Amino acid sequence: MAGGITDTGELYSPYVGLVYMFNLIVGTGALTMPKAFATAGWLVSLVLLMFLGFMSYMTTTFVVEAMAAANAQLRWKRMEKRKDDEDEDSSSGVSDSDVLLQDGYERAETRPILSVQRRGSPNIFEITERVEMGQMASMFFNKVGVNLFYFCIIIYLYGDLAIYAAAVPVSLMQVTCSATGNHSCSVGDGTKYNDTDKCWGPIRRIDAYRLYLAAFTLLLGPFTFFNVQKTKYLQIVTSLMRWIAFILMIILALIRISRGQGEGHPSMAQLSGIRNLFGVCVYSFMCQHSLPSLITPISKKKHVNKLVLLDYILILAFYSLLSFTAIYCFRNDTLMDMYTLNFTNCEIINVAFIRYFLGLFPVFTISTNFPIIAVTLRNNWKTLFHREGGTYPWVVDRIVFPAITLVPPVLVAFCTHDLESLVGITGAYAGNGIQYLIPAFLAYCSRKDTQLVFGSGTVNKHLSPFRHTFWIVFVLIWGFSCFVFVTANIVLSESKL
Repeated sequence: MAGGITDTGELYSPYVGLVYMFNLIVGTGALTMPKAFATAGWLVSLVLLMFLGFMSYMTTTFVVEAMAAANAQLRWKRMEKRKDDEDEDSSSGVSDSDVLLQDGYERAETRPILSVQRRGSPNIFEITERVEMGQMASMFFNKVGVNLFYFCIIIYLYGDLAIYAAAVPVSLMQVTCSATGNHSCSVGDGTKYNDTDKCWGPIRRIDAYRLYLAAFTLLLGPFTFFNVQKTKYLQIVTSLMRWIAFILMIILALIRISRGQGEGHPSMAQLSGIRNLFGVCVYSFMCQHSLPSLITPISKKKHVNKLVLLDYILILAFYSLLSFTAIYCFRNDTLMDMYTLNFTNCEIINVAFIRYFLGLFPVFTISTNFPIIAVTLRNNWKTLFHREGGTYPWVVDRIVFPAITLVPPVLVAFCTHDLESLVGITGAYAGNGIQYLIPAFLAYCSRKDTQLVFGSGTVNKHLSPFRHTFWIVFVLIWGFSCFVFVTANIVLSESKL
């Protein structure tokens, strides 16, 4: 994520890519969606979910288009460099036979590309190299735009880490505190607990939460100071656990509703809940920053936009099923910020293993992602302040950057464990920039650069279906309007307190 071209990796089929994208998008944000649905009303929630899904799909096609334009520009620059090198060789008296022997394949490949390039062949726009969003920002934005990009991605990653740092201790607190004393099996029964209520003996719930937060930080925080990589097997295990957990929750809710035990009576619309719902939905459709890693290894990209559209339709149906079963199974006031905690109640499921599996599900999956996000944020900080040819002192590189990565989100999690608000604010501000504004600007600037370098007759074979400038303007207006709306809503809400 920290700007730069990396290896594409092993290729996979378009349908495998579809599964990977589904797994990426359907993550932690989905667990906070049922509560947001109940707060905003089912009709408003459904309409907003469909609209934001459409907007996210549109900006996804913008990013794919920018990736193709970036690949074309990199090819063009390499071809220009080869041409300059060949001119230098010929002018320095190197024989024609020497030139042919040196990189003969590349020279043979250069001529047809250069010739068809003038005719606007789409081959130069093939997405074969993984160009991360930071690299695209450096290619298409000016210095101010690049700095704003990194500012936005850093704020988003800070929000991500704060959500992760709060979600794990919250889940541990809820499960372990309810498993002791008279509170056994009572997490999801609608009983309201204060942070000052007792957990174990003299230990209050907020104390237990902070103890778990301290343990979480001590166990996973050190990974921020080193390089870690998510292995393929770890990804497979966490994806399998995610699918089992989500399917279990949907089935259990459907069984309870079919037996006439559903207690939910959601309203159609509550405007006061739109702010958090907006942030949750934006956060739950977030994938734009990881598209280069997902799209580039796909072996056949001819119908990539159609496959992405199919993915979004499936995800929309999945989110709707999860949320509607939740709001009709549970009363609004009993829905937890972390939906998995509603299934730790013995009345919902009397199998202890399933209760603890769902209650602790966020602990397992989030704990594996936290070091990855932390290292990504640390690398973005390094890239933002990096100067060409310069190196960082050991203390700055190994201590300062990891510390400024780890400390702020832990402090935020120490002050609040309101996951709905954390997800809502992260999605409504930084997520808004990454999902709407940056892709729109990338599409606009890459189109201008493509016309400037290759001529107005050149057509990007991965051009977005939303190719008219109207759509870019619409996304930008929508994104800036969302900033204003969310801010005004927060100010008005605070003024009423």
